[in-house]
Amino acid sequence: MSTISVIGSGGLATKAGHSVEIISRDPAKAQALAGRLSTTAITGAYGAKPAGEIVILAVPYASAAAVVSEYGDALGGKVIIDISNPLAPGLTSLVTTAGSSGAQEIAKGVPAGAHVVKSFNTIFGHVLARGERLDAFIADDDAEVKARVSTFIASLGLRPLDVGGLSMAHSLEALGMLLIGLARNGAGTFDIAINVNIG
Repeated sequence: MSTISVIGSGGLATKAGHSVEIISRDPAKAQALAGRLSTTAITGAYGAKPAGEIVILAVPYASAAAVVSEYGDALGGKVIIDISNPLAPGLTSLVTTAGSSGAQEIAKGVPAGAHVVKSFNTIFGHVLARGERLDAFIADDDAEVKARVSTFIASLGLRPLDVGGLSMAHSLEALGMLLIGLARNGAGTFDIAINVNIG
């Protein structure tokens, strides 16, 4: 399997046999997380070129642009999966402007050759960690990049579903907000996920 780099926190990739590189501003925190995940998980230096060709940007949306800027050309050529939801305080609205999305705003700051893909933002982290077969939506403009991300998602035991270009990230982020509303109200629990019934 390949190496997957995670800027922030994460670890489901270790369950699929991938080597995982954990990167954090706090080296001790990264080391502790790597130790909990797997004996093969490694830590990387914050700001240095990630080891993985796929980089999961697992930071809050408010920090994402700054993280991308700090990495600069070190992210060149990487596939960057944005898992964030750009939610305003109260979690009932998005902070992005009409016609844009958090992923599109992040994409404005990546170096040449890097691709931002929207995915995983509609699956709550604790639900994802259970390892069940869930649907993971993907939005990006490059078919080859989406194929690579789809292969990675499938290796985790999930079903990748292509929703179109990166402009669809706005809809995925709205869906993430809808899930939070459903969990707080009609469902009454965050132990939920959205799956597509293809009949």
